[in-house]
Amino acid sequence: MKLQRSTLQLLRLPFSFFLMPVYWFALGQVVYKDPGKALLVFFILHVLVYPASNGYNSYMDRDTSPIGGLEHPLPPTRQLFRLTVGMDLLALLLGAWISSRFAAGLACYILASRAYSYRGIRLKKYPVAGYLTVIICQGALVFFLVYHGSHLHQSLDVPVEAMIASSLLIGGFYPLTQLYQHEADRKDGVRTMSLLLGYRGSFVFTGIIYSLAFTLLAHYFLFTYQVREFFVLATCMLPVLVYFVIWAVKVWKDPEQANFKNTMRMNLLASVCTNAGFIAVLVMG
Repeated sequence: MKLQRSTLQLLRLPFSFFLMPVYWFALGQVVYKDPGKALLVFFILHVLVYPASNGYNSYMDRDTSPIGGLEHPLPPTRQLFRLTVGMDLLALLLGAWISSRFAAGLACYILASRAYSYRGIRLKKYPVAGYLTVIICQGALVFFLVYHGSHLHQSLDVPVEAMIASSLLIGGFYPLTQLYQHEADRKDGVRTMSLLLGYRGSFVFTGIIYSLAFTLLAHYFLFTYQVREFFVLATCMLPVLVYFVIWAVKVWKDPEQANFKNTMRMNLLASVCTNAGFIAVLVMG
């Protein structure tokens, strides 16, 4: 079967890079790693589950305006839907080989992702429910999956504080990714957290959640004797803070600055810096 151009585009494989920091964070906290399973977990999440979730969301939304990572999305076809189902099934089969608990957690992620987008449920219509679904699944649940799946003995003793910090990191980042979609969301009957908060409110909210995230990270790293690692991570994140403040000032003066181009710049910078920070922590461990 030849994959159509729209199918490949709407899977948004490069978008997995934006979700990668939680993987590196969790892997860096595993003392006894199983390299083979760690690689398999990476493949399951970043090559199968995340792209399938992107594709299904695009199939349901049928966007004609910019979406995350795509300025000009193509119309989805039935092939996209069938492929996302196949990718999810393959992910579950591979996940079962890691452990039954990993497969169960993966199934929870997939079902939540479908409930978020599916027209019959459409959790994304509800600002709080949609927001919590995203940050819990992409943050705490993914941290658990990576830690448990990559551990030599499939440990269930996963650091809860780190799981919460992961959700807060996603939670601070997420509203900013929706800034340029306000008009499209209104037309589609979707009320995101960003739309609820407005442009200025989204920046204030992000600042608060990120402050909580780094306070929790500081506590976690300091009390697990990773002081040096925390300061390396904080240093890597400095460019993100600078850009965030500059962009916030621009949007405060001119809401037109909350556009696709500036949002993608923020996404890319935040992802590069956060990935670099957590990879550094992993290497130092």
